[in-house]
Amino acid sequence: MNIYVGNLSYTTTENDLRKAFEAYGTVSATRVIMDRVENRSRGFGFVEMPNNSEGQAAIQAMDGADLQGRTLKVNEAQPREDRRSRY
Repeated sequence: MNIYVGNLSYTTTENDLRKAFEAYGTVSATRVIMDRVENRSRGFGFVEMPNNSEGQAAIQAMDGADLQGRTLKVNEAQPREDRRSRY
């Protein structure tokens, strides 16, 4: 399951995300999306959890939770649209 995590602090690292979500199960990968120009977090990221029931538990527990002073917005990530298909 791929999980979207929004409203991250600009100082949140991938390791911080992993630690927060591992309380609910196995985390296979984390990504904090970075701004290339400013070389800092864009304020959101993704957590991959191989077990769907653990992923759902993490979503329910972490949505609205506080991480580093920020209230998280957490839900199942939606697949990206193929941008070329619009034209």
